[in-house]
Amino acid sequence: MKLSNIDNAEIAKFAAMAEDWWDRNGVLKALHDINPVRMEYICSRSSIKGKRVLDVGCGGGLLTEAMAAAGAMVTGIDMAEPSLKAAQVHMEQSGVHIDYRQVTAERLAQTHAGRFHIITCMELVEHVPDPASVVQACTLLVKPGGDLFFGTINRTWLSLLLVILAAEYILRIVSKGTHTYRKLVRPEEMKKWGKAAGLRLREVSGLRYIPFVGYATLCRSTSMNYIMHFTKRG
Repeated sequence: MKLSNIDNAEIAKFAAMAEDWWDRNGVLKALHDINPVRMEYICSRSSIKGKRVLDVGCGGGLLTEAMAAAGAMVTGIDMAEPSLKAAQVHMEQSGVHIDYRQVTAERLAQTHAGRFHIITCMELVEHVPDPASVVQACTLLVKPGGDLFFGTINRTWLSLLLVILAAEYILRIVSKGTHTYRKLVRPEEMKKWGKAAGLRLREVSGLRYIPFVGYATLCRSTSMNYIMHFTKRG
């Protein structure tokens, strides 16, 4: 597990988008479009009300706030300080309470092992040097029997076409350069990291997103976005 598992160039990308986090029609429109689907998946598989939830790589707090509004006791962590400031400002406007911290999952695991009932880690593993380290840290942070949800993008030609070329360069609903194709994560890789960390795989669901119309839904195909549900043994 790498305590300094960060890519400064990746952090800078998202720091530059800080003012756009809550603009539904801006460069982060795709995250707004898929956020209700991610919430649906999580809440249909784990009761979050009253539970301690950690959102790893929370960014400006889209999913973090949604979970807090649903009654969870949420901590959100990220390494892009401007994104965290945007999250805190919006939290104050929304009237929910979230504990935002600038820290990596690896460092938090040193002091908060076994503290959380649920871990969510969405659209992060494709932006760090060592994704397996994040999975291992999340495993340490969750309680035995707790749920972990990882969402990311498959490394396929369809993702290259729709997630990168169409969304970033044609429609411009995602900032150019947000994703690097070689860093995208295949489901087999995520399964391997989960198994190595001692997690039990419960389910894999595809997430279909059509950027041309802003349509998102859960599906069987994992050829583009997907969400993986694990539980910690014990």
